[in-house]
Amino acid sequence: MDAQLKEWIARVHDAAEAGKALCIRGGGSKDFYGAVPVGELLDTTGYRGIVSYEPTELVVTVRAGTPLAELEAALKEKGQCLPFEPPHFGAGATVGGMVAAGLSGPRRAAVGAVRDYVLGVKLIDGKGGLLAFGGQVMKNVAGYDVPRLMAGSLGTLGLLTEISLKVLPLPMAGMTLRFAMTETEALKKLNEWGGKPLPIAASAWCDGALTVRLAGAFAAVRAAREALGGEEVADAGAFWQSLREQTHPFFAGDSPLWRVAVASVSPPLAQPGSTFVEWGGAQRWLRGELDAGQLRAIAAQCGGHATLFRADAESKARVGVFQPLSPVLARLHRNLKQAFDPAGVFNRGRMYPDY
Repeated sequence: MDAQLKEWIARVHDAAEAGKALCIRGGGSKDFYGAVPVGELLDTTGYRGIVSYEPTELVVTVRAGTPLAELEAALKEKGQCLPFEPPHFGAGATVGGMVAAGLSGPRRAAVGAVRDYVLGVKLIDGKGGLLAFGGQVMKNVAGYDVPRLMAGSLGTLGLLTEISLKVLPLPMAGMTLRFAMTETEALKKLNEWGGKPLPIAASAWCDGALTVRLAGAFAAVRAAREALGGEEVADAGAFWQSLREQTHPFFAGDSPLWRVAVASVSPPLAQPGSTFVEWGGAQRWLRGELDAGQLRAIAAQCGGHATLFRADAESKARVGVFQPLSPVLARLHRNLKQAFDPAGVFNRGRMYPDY
């Protein structure tokens, strides 16, 4: 066994015995997400590197501390990518942090989320056991799909050490179009286009403009361009990158940022402040001092939930980061935490205060 893994197993075992908490951190680029991190730091960045990569099989296995930029560069050399466009939010972003945060970029509505590409994981549980789940093919799950469970768990269930991911070829062609329209008009158009065989890879509405990215085969992109019309956007790569990394002007400033997931057909949420619409209408970003209870009630009525994505520690403590769970879901979460981390060692309270 690797010396680094032995050291981590010993630290986890000691923490469990002493009732202490460990704060798992890679590059720290997503420390803002979730409740404020607590506990003794366990730095994963020393455990890095690509373990295996089979371009013809569209599978790569990497250690959790591997820089995300390093993995993406290796994939690009072979004309491949992580199609869900995970945000970095900083130069130090790691693959383990990418999976733990479970965040996807502009292309998510077209290709799926992080969890859809996690084939297998190795992790250290809260008792110091080194466990392996899944493998390196899509149909490898018998029973509970633990690899997907790790995506978005914010490190509360275990310390990821190694991850196998499915990758895809880079799109052959792309083009970005822009249309002047209201939010209501944009939502109507996005749902209308979503029911047609169009190569729409991403969409964004803000300040009276709907921006749509086409990606795929050359012929499909050309045909969609003719069918949709609109104005072609120059330097579109910079726009989509600013959305992926939240450097777009909409995301600037210190006012609270809410991420609201709803059914794509939901009407505008009619909340004060600014709105940014993504994912064909299914993801709405809201800026401003909003009533958390009211917003979460509206999101629930629209079949979704509201997350306080960026805010100060006081606001997070007052209203909670994530939508309150129903009694059934809360029990499931507690049972999972008990199964993987009974002593509450990992990222204590990062998602919900009681586990």
